[in-house]
Amino acid sequence: MVLVSPRNPLNIGAVARAMANFGFKHLSVVDPYEPHWREARSAVGAPDLLEKAHQTLSLADAVRDCTLVLGTGTLTHRKPEQPVVRLDELAPFVARELDRGGRIAVVFGPEKHGLTREDLSHCQVLVEIPTDRQQPSMNLGQAAAVCLYELAIRQTPAIPISQGFDIESDSDSTVGESNIVMEPIPTSGNLETLASLVEQVMVAANYSPKIMQKANQHDLRLTLRRLRLRAHDVRRLLGLFRRILRRLQRDPS
Repeated sequence: MVLVSPRNPLNIGAVARAMANFGFKHLSVVDPYEPHWREARSAVGAPDLLEKAHQTLSLADAVRDCTLVLGTGTLTHRKPEQPVVRLDELAPFVARELDRGGRIAVVFGPEKHGLTREDLSHCQVLVEIPTDRQQPSMNLGQAAAVCLYELAIRQTPAIPISQGFDIESDSDSTVGESNIVMEPIPTSGNLETLASLVEQVMVAANYSPKIMQKANQHDLRLTLRRLRLRAHDVRRLLGLFRRILRRLQRDPS
């Protein structure tokens, strides 16, 4: 569970308590507003979990070792740029990722506005928490508890890899057993390394004006996550773009 820039220590404590309720143990807090958040009184039954929580300065650092990053929110005031999965349909994807050795992060945004567009560029999936349109926002602790409850009670067996199920597809196309991939999965950190390298190549090639570099970075991060690359794909692309960068640096013209 990852909390991005939470403002109220009581909400952080409530999330820790809900995690303890449903058997989740790993909490990361990104750039918290209140420096004394580890002392939250609301973490009833979970003081050790709160004390051992990992603190980072950026979301990229918090999810660096994760292979599937799930952003959370509603669609009321948002146009998603990644696949959307309803909360009550999420468990099979989580089970499948765990079965193939992955590590998952469920990310929640600040109390005032939730995850930003930039935050979501680190996420492969947006998990929709269905709410009434007249009151779409939820308290951070309550939203986390609802998600944890759904994941805890829906111990759905993973969808067999041989079915080739894809979160971006409505079909269940069959894939032969020989196509099952059990190699290491690229982490969010691997994808960030690749994105950074591609961005260096784009700058060296004068791909676009400097004013567009931030937008290019955002689009590139999203694109790499949509491609669902394998570990060997990332390695090959890193080698390719390193060669291109060296050539550009030798002969910028």
